[in-house]
Amino acid sequence: MDCTTKTANPESCKADCIAVGIFEDLGPTDSAKRIDEASGGAVRAALRSGDMTGKRGTLIVLRSLAKVTSPRIALVGLGKSTDFGDKAYAEAIAATVRGCGAGVATLAIAASEWAVRDRGLPWAARALVLAARAARFRTDELKSRAGNGKGDDAKNPARIHWLHAKADRAIDRALREGAAIADGMELAKRLGNLPGNVCTPDYLAGEARKIARQGGMTAQILDRRGIERLGMGSFLSVTRGSEQPPRLIVLRYHGDGKPGFANPIALVGKGITFDSGGISLKPGAAMDEMKFDMCGAASVLGTMRAIAELKPKINVVAIVPACENLPSGKASKPGDIVTSMSGQTIEILNTDAEGRLILCDALTYAQRFKPAAIVDVATLTGACVVALGNIHSGLFSKDEELAGELLAAGREAADSAWRMPLDDDYQEQLKSNFADIANIGQPGNAGSVTAACFLARFTKGQRWAHLDIAGTAYRGGAAKGATGRPVPLLTQFLLARAG
Repeated sequence: MDCTTKTANPESCKADCIAVGIFEDLGPTDSAKRIDEASGGAVRAALRSGDMTGKRGTLIVLRSLAKVTSPRIALVGLGKSTDFGDKAYAEAIAATVRGCGAGVATLAIAASEWAVRDRGLPWAARALVLAARAARFRTDELKSRAGNGKGDDAKNPARIHWLHAKADRAIDRALREGAAIADGMELAKRLGNLPGNVCTPDYLAGEARKIARQGGMTAQILDRRGIERLGMGSFLSVTRGSEQPPRLIVLRYHGDGKPGFANPIALVGKGITFDSGGISLKPGAAMDEMKFDMCGAASVLGTMRAIAELKPKINVVAIVPACENLPSGKASKPGDIVTSMSGQTIEILNTDAEGRLILCDALTYAQRFKPAAIVDVATLTGACVVALGNIHSGLFSKDEELAGELLAAGREAADSAWRMPLDDDYQEQLKSNFADIANIGQPGNAGSVTAACFLARFTKGQRWAHLDIAGTAYRGGAAKGATGRPVPLLTQFLLARAG
């Protein structure tokens, strides 16, 4: 789906469908009024009849209006202007894309009049692309031809226009940013939705190589022997029970144009391609959703895909430790003690607290690049879902400036995070009688915080933040699927850093 600007009046615009807005309290927007005037009152007639009330989420299509060039006019209900925020705007765009009708190849949306409080037009243009692409995203690549459910409108609309009265470079740039972020989100969704027998550590490595080839990046893939040479005993302890070989994926984007690779931002993504819990086996119900335990890795790769298109003037290194966590006779056992790359010993009290075991070694490895900051991203704890649900990602950092940047990026990208505590008092829970640190704290007691505290032990002296995306990276139940979060937050963070 292409998203471009189109400079025209709504009544004379050449497109298969023109979408104009109706507010429940304010009535027709200016573009809707122009359509009404040109057609001799067709919009007012729809309002008088009750076919369109402006209620949020409603849409009707008027066809073949006199003196209107487009064969279809979609009247989109926007609800009350006082309640029209980020979510309502995205819902209106999605409803328009889904409801414009079969056979619509080009759709022009007069969204510049769909005012969102405290948001400018460039923000609205970027959000339009994200909402439109999300509405058309499909995840049926593994369905058979007979059972994939694709209809004739699977590729419609192929092009969406931001309908505007005059050209605007800021809007053009925002649409390009939206397209790049949407590409990154779709990659993250696709990787997250693939089953564990397809999306293996090797598969993730292959995707990283593709990103590197297409984006002019450098990819380095370390196998088990290379990981062993680095002394990543904590990472390797997680993969012992699996027949799938582990991979350490390193992607470097050199964007500042200066010699060397100085002061990169390091993004570290948890890549557990399937998590059974290991010997500390998870309950069987909904265990299939543990294919989503690599969504941290997927979001980091998706972000690299986005910046490959946008080419910000900043250096970025992405590090993804990838493996499976399965039980077997070789698997790690509760009570085992392993030595991390940092030299710290870890008592494994619960093999289902495995994400931190692979991340801690990746965080140590990231420090060899002398990064300006490290941000790790992981579906780390169910406790974060209890605390924040699926609205905010959990943000942990003692660095006020870095935390502020990430929170601001989340607000700008409509991909919000909520800052959580990281007090040293919580470290008491991680004491071990037999090793330097235990991999879990007291069960049922601030689990997301103690997980972050564990990671903090491996980032001393570094500017570091941790994003726990267990509640935001995917949905369960009937709406099961990866969301692509926090690709927008991370991409906006890097764009802002690049200035």
